[in-house]
Amino acid sequence: MSPARTPRYTVPGLGVDEGRQVIDLLTLRLHALNDLALTLKHIHWNVVGPHFIAVHEMLDPQTAAVRDMADAAAERISALGGEPNGTPGALVKERTWDDYSVGRADAIAHLGALDLVYTGIIEDHRAAV
Repeated sequence: MSPARTPRYTVPGLGVDEGRQVIDLLTLRLHALNDLALTLKHIHWNVVGPHFIAVHEMLDPQTAAVRDMADAAAERISALGGEPNGTPGALVKERTWDDYSVGRADAIAHLGALDLVYTGIIEDHRAAV
């Protein structure tokens, strides 16, 4: 992760050092959520086969929910005195996981890979708490 600046202020009840720690945790969560939203759209565009329509239609609401979570994380970073960076370059530079590797494929292949993605994100979220 890029070197973080200590915020000049943070929310009441936290010192700036504690605020910086929370900002750092939330920044990695923001990257994970932005990556997940992009991955969900990638799957949405590349799923094929007999279960195409069910998976295709399932993914848009998930993408919207994940984008809302990313927005909440970014707003918390800002409220804590940090600077949320949601650019693709920051995400790629600072992430600690591999890119989604499935291209155009059937629904079963994508759902199996997506299960691993969700498991990783959930485990990382829990570890951060």
